[in-house]
Amino acid sequence: MSTDDDVLALDNQLCFALYAANRAVTARYRPLLAELNLTYPQYLVMLVLWEAHQEGSVVRVSDLGNRLRLDSGTLTPLLKRLAERDLVTRQRNTADERVVAVAPTEKGIAMRRQAREIPERLLCGTGIDEERIVALREELRAVLSLLEARGEPSDQ
Repeated sequence: MSTDDDVLALDNQLCFALYAANRAVTARYRPLLAELNLTYPQYLVMLVLWEAHQEGSVVRVSDLGNRLRLDSGTLTPLLKRLAERDLVTRQRNTADERVVAVAPTEKGIAMRRQAREIPERLLCGTGIDEERIVALREELRAVLSLLEARGEPSDQ
């Protein structure tokens, strides 16, 4: 039986388990991404752009923000830094200047070949088998889907 104190114990909080796991995984990525001179958020942007490039799709900044769950205040400087390194281009739509498309440059596309080994190297370094990683990822996606479907929590 839980007591009021158990409910507020740090180790009983879902948010803390997710936060700590996120920090640990991101820390594992850091040395791998340093080889590409990318931060973790920059890597996520490049993943979306590489995927779209493979599909022949155009990515609007607003779609990129939605996909990564990042607001424009975070995304804009991140894209600016990637553009300064000639990894991405940003192009305003001539019909609607509020719409900006982002695409990897040739240099950004070439980086994809280097990045291909990162997921495997990360997985090998964890000691967690691939089946368990896949199951965990799917469970987290399901939780995220449920949370997003319910919208913002209301005061009750």
